[in-house]
Formats: sequence, structure tokens, C-alpha cells
Amino acid sequence: MKNGSAGTEFLLLGLSEDPHVKIVLFVLFIFTYLLTIIGNVFLITACASEPRLHTPMYFFLGNLSFLDICFSTVFAPGLLAQQLSWRRIGLPGCAAQMYISLFLGGTECVLLAVMAYDRYVAILFPLRYIVIMSRSCCVTMAVCCWVSGIVMALMDTVFTLRLPLCGHRIVNHFFCEATALLKMACRDTFVTEMVVFVAGIFALLIPSIFTVVSYARIITTILVIRSSEGRHKAFSTCASHLIVVTIFYGTAIFMYMKPTSADSANQDKIISLFYTVTPPLLNPMIYSLRNKEVKIALLKVAQRNRFH
Repeated sequence: MKNGSAGTEFLLLGLSEDPHVKIVLFVLFIFTYLLTIIGNVFLITACASEPRLHTPMYFFLGNLSFLDICFSTVFAPGLLAQQLSWRRIGLPGCAAQMYISLFLGGTECVLLAVMAYDRYVAILFPLRYIVIMSRSCCVTMAVCCWVSGIVMALMDTVFTLRLPLCGHRIVNHFFCEATALLKMACRDTFVTEMVVFVAGIFALLIPSIFTVVSYARIITTILVIRSSEGRHKAFSTCASHLIVVTIFYGTAIFMYMKPTSADSANQDKIISLFYTVTPPLLNPMIYSLRNKEVKIALLKVAQRNRFH
């Protein structure tokens, strides 16, 4: 095939060519985006304004909400534009989209593992919790999450974009995802695929295994709690996190830890929707609806806004 590396634009095929489906998707995505932003802004406001929520758990939850706002904002404009048939994106825009999505995704992977560790310490070492999870420790862990996302995203992006591309620059996806661009390469992609795989081990596999082990210890500890109220509260808090973790890790691992296959493009697009659109939308709902303290804080925020 002809080497197309000299081109300056990519054409994103998006999710559908059917005009009626595009209208439905446009309405669905704009509604989803607005709900995501409103839900996460309310959650951040509640965590910041309610003194009872000034704890490590809600500090990390505030980080997660901010991350989800950024994550949604990266994808929403492109998804909406594609439904209006604006599907071209320049090389700098494509590179930026790939890097930012990998950076935010990698950060969220590590942050979810840190949140699992926070629950692990809170339930297994309740008397030492405040000492272990000090403010300086929490800030350091949060910074490490963001820095690890920056490093892993840079590695994946550089190795992917250095490959020469063949023929036309048509990307069968709704954004410039690394796995979609690898299918367009003129050269053997083994080294790049290995780099993506290794980055996936550090960003996805290790955090997910750490999370599973943490929750296994947590569950065994919860089962020996004599108080039924204590067991219920512990299970409720952990269940919220487990729902988010299962959706995010499960779909992302399936996407990035499997061999690149040209036959799975449409399947990849559906899987990508699950870890780019669903978690940011569900996170505020899961954490607020399943958490009494957050619900009280959200009601206070709503009442203050109503009176003002």
C-alpha cells in the first residue's frame, strides 16, 4: 500500500453512517455529557464544602470526579461533531486526543487502585487510619497517580505515532485511539504492540490485581464484623467502588491487553464507549446514591443554591 505518512488529516468513521441513528446518538451523547458534568461538579462541590467529607476517601473521590470531567470533555465534542458529519481531525489534534485520553485513562487506573488501598487501610486498620493516610501521604499518592498517567501516555503515544501509515488515513473509530492507528501502520508493529502491552501491565493489570487482592482482604475482614450495621456500611462503601472498578478495568483490559485485530474494529468501538462514557456518568450516581454522607452533603449544596 502507498505510504500515507505525508497526509495532514485523519477521517474518523465514527459510530454510524445512518442519519437517523446519528440524530439519536447526538441527543444521547449531549444528554449524557450534561449529566456527567452536573453530577461530578455537584460531587466535587459537596466534598469541598462539607467538613465531614474532608477525609482521605473523599479527597480521592474529588480527584476522580475532576478526572471524569476532563475525560468526558475530551470525548464529548468529537462524538457530537461526528453526528453532525464533522469527522476530520488534523495530525496535531489526533496526537493530542490520543495522548490526553491515554493520560487521563492511565491516571484513573492508578487512582482506582489507590482508592482501594484507602478502603483497605480504613477497614483493616481503623485505629491507625488517620496516621497512615495523612494529608501529605494522600497528596503524594494523588500526584503519583497523575504523574504515572503522564509517563505511560507519553510512551504509548510516541511509539504509536512514530510508525509510518499506509494508504488513506481513515480511522475506523470515534477517536484517535492507539489500537486503531496501529492497524494502519506500514511497518511491523510488534515492538509498538509490546510497548502498549507492557504499559497496559503497569497501568491496568497491576492496579486491577492490587485492587482485587485489597478487596479480598477487605471482604474477609468484613465477614467477621459482629455488628450487622457495621457490615452493611462497610459493604455499601466497597460495593460502590467495585462497580466502578469492574466496568472500567474490565473493558479497558479487554481493549488494550489483547492482540491487535483488523476484524474487531466495530467491537472495539463499542468496548471503548464503555470505558470512556459510562464510568464518568456512573461514578457520581454510584457514590452519591449508595453513600448516606454524600447524599446529605448534596442536599445541603442543592438547598444553598436554591436559596441563593
